[in-house]
Amino acid sequence: MPKEELLQFDGLVTEILPDARYRVQLDNGHAVVAYTAGRMKKNRIKTLAGDRVTIEISPYDLEKGRLIFRHKDERAGTVNRPPQRQQFRRR
Repeated sequence: MPKEELLQFDGLVTEILPDARYRVQLDNGHAVVAYTAGRMKKNRIKTLAGDRVTIEISPYDLEKGRLIFRHKDERAGTVNRPPQRQQFRRR
């Protein structure tokens, strides 16, 4: 039997909550609590308040979701970022 289809929505992170959870205001006006997907944790993708994100929501519980994608900001390329620390190799 196939797995249930997940609903995908775009939204805006309005608040960072404890335990790696976020309050997300969806484009349709609803607010949900979302947690970071494992793939985003593995790749160390940080999410801040004000970021545009895509979340997956189960049709069984429409109040909780999983944050699966953080959209790149158009103005991110113009901001001067501090240089990254050098990576040192272990022997």
